[in-house]
Amino acid sequence: MKIRTFLLSLAVMPHAAIRLSGKPAKVGGQAVIEGVMMRGRQKISWAVRKQSGAVVVEQFPFVSAAARNRWWRLPVVRGAVNLYESLMIGYKALSRSAEIALEEERQAKGGTADPVKQKSGDMIMSWAIFAFTLIISIGLFMYAPMWLLSHFIPPDSAFAFNIFAGIIRIVLFLAYLLLISLWEDMRRVFEYHGAEHKAIFTYEDDKELTLDNMRPYTTLHPRCGTSFLLLVALLCILLFSIVDALIIGQFGPYPHVSVRLAVHLLLIPLVAGSSYEMLKLSDRYRHLPLVGMLILPGLWLQKITTRKPDDRQLEVAAEALKAVV
Repeated sequence: MKIRTFLLSLAVMPHAAIRLSGKPAKVGGQAVIEGVMMRGRQKISWAVRKQSGAVVVEQFPFVSAAARNRWWRLPVVRGAVNLYESLMIGYKALSRSAEIALEEERQAKGGTADPVKQKSGDMIMSWAIFAFTLIISIGLFMYAPMWLLSHFIPPDSAFAFNIFAGIIRIVLFLAYLLLISLWEDMRRVFEYHGAEHKAIFTYEDDKELTLDNMRPYTTLHPRCGTSFLLLVALLCILLFSIVDALIIGQFGPYPHVSVRLAVHLLLIPLVAGSSYEMLKLSDRYRHLPLVGMLILPGLWLQKITTRKPDDRQLEVAAEALKAVV
């Protein structure tokens, strides 16, 4: 896997995998490298355009743990399960899309003398990307704001500490999105994100997945998991503040910022599950004016994470969706 693809995968994963975990609809999607991944209730597929122009479509059956076990379907729990599954699916889709996109380039260079070693090397690199991205995401969006504020806010503070930490996280994430949107390759990923939305709009309106039907739709979808990211940020402030207040009240201030970080990481499944439930409610009642106002920030954020796709990208999104419906 060449350096350019490594960096692109690294940029995509923090946004894409978590964004997918917020999808409560029957069909959800995610932009990958030169393609789109779609997830239905019983299938997952991805369509990726090769350098030659051919579109490769792959699909496999998938049944969520929540569908197999009623305990995993409990409110909040199902959201945490969905987060874990989405991280795994997102990693797999990104890794495979990179392999497909580079396949012809490798063949043009004569391939490899040992395909088994090459595949093993790609797997190691893919897991390295996943682990490195996870570490960077935790370090940048979790630890850094806490470490910074530990120098300015008293250690026995709960609400002020988490409010300012939440604000810093939101600012950092917006800066991250704006920065990667300047990269030409990342803009293509955002174009595929827009194609994904147009395809899903068309499907939800019971229209045939043709270019003429898909083109008129907006790239801003009210159920996009991008809104999930904002809900996560807001719920982090609320839940972290409550838990910190209880712990500080019972045991005193945290001895070190790393201890506070460990406690907050343990709360991530609860945050994810609660955010998922709120997103489901906002989807159900989005016709109400108040709910419509609450989902507006998520739509505004999509102005960064989506771009107008061309017909070739719409074609890829349509092929991916057809494979799961």
